[in-house]
Amino acid sequence: MCSIFGIFDLQPGDDLVALRRQALECSQRQRHRGPDWSGVHVDAGAILVHERLAIVDPAGGAQPLLSEDGTLVLAVNGEIYNHQALKDGLDTAYAFQTASDCEVINALYREHLERDATPADFLERLNGIFAFALWDRASGRALIARDPIGVVPLYWGHDREGRLRVASEMKALVDSCSDVAPFPPGHWYDSATRTLTRYYERPWREHTAVEGVSVSPGELREAFEAAVHRQLMTDVPYGVLLSGGLDSSLVAAVAARYARHRIEDGDRSEAWWPRLHSFAIGLKGSPDLAAAAIAAEALGTVHHGFEYSFEEGLDALPEVIRHIETYDVTTIRASTPMFLLARRIKAMGVKMVLSGEGSDEIFGGYLYFHKAPDACAFHEELIRKLDALHHYDCLRANKSMMAWGVEPRVPFLDRAFLDVAMRMDAAHKMVGRGGDGRRRIEKAVLREAFEGYLPEEILWRQKEQFSDGVGYGWIDGLKASAEAQVSDRELAAAARRFPHNPPQTKEAYWYRSLFDQHFPGAAAAATVPGGKSIACSSPAAIAWDATFAQAADPSGRAVAGVHNAATAPPPAPAAA
Repeated sequence: MCSIFGIFDLQPGDDLVALRRQALECSQRQRHRGPDWSGVHVDAGAILVHERLAIVDPAGGAQPLLSEDGTLVLAVNGEIYNHQALKDGLDTAYAFQTASDCEVINALYREHLERDATPADFLERLNGIFAFALWDRASGRALIARDPIGVVPLYWGHDREGRLRVASEMKALVDSCSDVAPFPPGHWYDSATRTLTRYYERPWREHTAVEGVSVSPGELREAFEAAVHRQLMTDVPYGVLLSGGLDSSLVAAVAARYARHRIEDGDRSEAWWPRLHSFAIGLKGSPDLAAAAIAAEALGTVHHGFEYSFEEGLDALPEVIRHIETYDVTTIRASTPMFLLARRIKAMGVKMVLSGEGSDEIFGGYLYFHKAPDACAFHEELIRKLDALHHYDCLRANKSMMAWGVEPRVPFLDRAFLDVAMRMDAAHKMVGRGGDGRRRIEKAVLREAFEGYLPEEILWRQKEQFSDGVGYGWIDGLKASAEAQVSDRELAAAARRFPHNPPQTKEAYWYRSLFDQHFPGAAAAATVPGGKSIACSSPAAIAWDATFAQAADPSGRAVAGVHNAATAPPPAPAAA
């Protein structure tokens, strides 16, 4: 994974030398994402800059990627997991210039032109996480696209002269674009027609399409195993994030089964780094550190559990907000320990990690899902959560890790796995009663699919939000620090200082103030939807239980009557 920066709609009178220098300066602000090499392309129509983090084909694969005749210029931030199958399936021969997984995009683009098809036809075939800008010099056309869920960040805007600019992070645009905004996931933009088009549509978005559909535990398990296997594609040392919760532990358990063989040659040879390393972080005595150690011992990973102090987290807070580009309370709380963990991982020479984001949005793992009244409401809330992921968990995982040049991959959000897990009727995902009459814990259908993979105390561990699991003292300390930093008078006047999404608590006010120092202006503030990502801010959650409307704290512990009352039951029978 890397960073991209582009300027399009250049005019004949533009000073290309000055614009090139400006593009390099803007791209340098996101070089932490790609510290291995920089590449620049300049012509009369476009400028593309790429900062590379070399994961696949580290010796080659430098970007921007040019076609053999030089007419196609491509800058990509991401990974295309099925690149080999796509290359093998090309109808027209293409002269690949590198072994990069991303170069297949150029080949597919050229093929779609020959077929007189739309870009959606080849974008639908990509299984990966990506944001890219492709410049067709022959036609003077720019094509910009982002992966279906928005795992990889991308922003766009227009400068004072009306030129279109795109960048992996907002910090590269905020000084020059007054209309900076996130590029929507699952969409592509065509500069020739100036149209933004959604390409990622799925029948399972509607509950009527999945009603009555069941997915067997075996099918669910095999789909997830295939997703993890695909995403082990790498030519550099890698590891897994292991909090000891269900999701990260399942990722680690499956990765451990494939770690000894090299994915890129079809598992025929021994992996270059056959020992799987796992990483966890927390305050001294945190629930996550204890649970991660149990999971690591059972899985046989080389485990690294790091402690951080509250003061270290507090010191990092301003830099965390600069990197993750949000003032959302939950995201900042969870990003800070993740940011500190990424620095430790980078110091050990690891450049890629697998992580467990997305499972809660697919299976209803958040504690307020206990209150869902029926399967239709449950499913609709899953869709809302998936649609918002690029603002929250995907943003946190990507930017916290990439702040130190560590690439995060998220197998639960693999598009093939999504198609299996989301076509299941939400009735099978709901918290209900098992055959023994006891409450079925959240995500029981996922836990049941992986019986025997993990110790029971991990497989059936109660949900903890990451910012809770690193140690309850982290959140409590942040609240106390905010109380000391922000006066009652300041909070009372919050709506005057911050008319868009005015903060409701002193902690939120504190984060908003730090954000405003780096990203002033209404457009930057508008990139954060709402002021909080808490379960209780969901209109559906409030409809399910009116007490959520009064919950201003986004901690999982704040979901009254659920966190403390819910305990891990013995395995319940599989849903019918």
